[in-house]
Amino acid sequence: MKYLFMESKRPKVAVFDFTDCEGCELQFANKEETLVDFLKAIDIVNFREVMSEKSDEYDIAFIEGSISRADEIERLLTIRQKAKFLIALGSCACFGGVNRMKNKFPMSDVNKEVYGETPKETLPVRSIKELVHVDFEIPGCPVSKAEVERIVQHIIWEVPYQFPVYPVCFECKQRFTICRFELGELCLGPVSAGGCDAPCPAGGTPCWGCRGICAAPNFQEFFNLAKERGFSKEEVIERMDFFGGFRSVTGSK
Repeated sequence: MKYLFMESKRPKVAVFDFTDCEGCELQFANKEETLVDFLKAIDIVNFREVMSEKSDEYDIAFIEGSISRADEIERLLTIRQKAKFLIALGSCACFGGVNRMKNKFPMSDVNKEVYGETPKETLPVRSIKELVHVDFEIPGCPVSKAEVERIVQHIIWEVPYQFPVYPVCFECKQRFTICRFELGELCLGPVSAGGCDAPCPAGGTPCWGCRGICAAPNFQEFFNLAKERGFSKEEVIERMDFFGGFRSVTGSK
């Protein structure tokens, strides 16, 4: 591979999963029109979903999933020690994701409800950055493959990149998508971070805030808007807690 007419070494990339659905990892295989060039820029050495071979030597580690067991903590610390760059991949890794909702209940109750008379080891769910230093976070459920590619370009070639500061509403307007509030639905688009191209509202589903809080949100006006449209503050907070990206607002665990 050449860059500026000079030979460059492809960084070794490893992809790991913890407590998750592995949907964000599948995004690596999406967007076929750029997949070949993407794979030419990196050397994937450890990725359980797509290859049987694995190596413990890597430069960049992508982490999908939240942390919910003691053995996951130990494994994460080892990965952090080896990786030059550690990237939290998706809402579960960035915020705790849907899994974090179990923190509202005593762990013993959760265990009994799920496993009955055969309890398993479980801990309160935590995001990756609550345990180790994270170099980059790529939120979303699932993540955007295009955003993953831009982050990789930024790391390898120092291509400038900045996460969008505008809310999802901005992208809805760009797509001429009818506002979900106007259709009588509760939508977190006004206070949620954009960058996803707003596929959910365009597809008929209001935004649930999987990318977390946008820059400089006006929560007071948002709560007022929701109230005017018939939604209580409790309903809004419940929606904000779904992916865990609004804990600084809701105060949830």
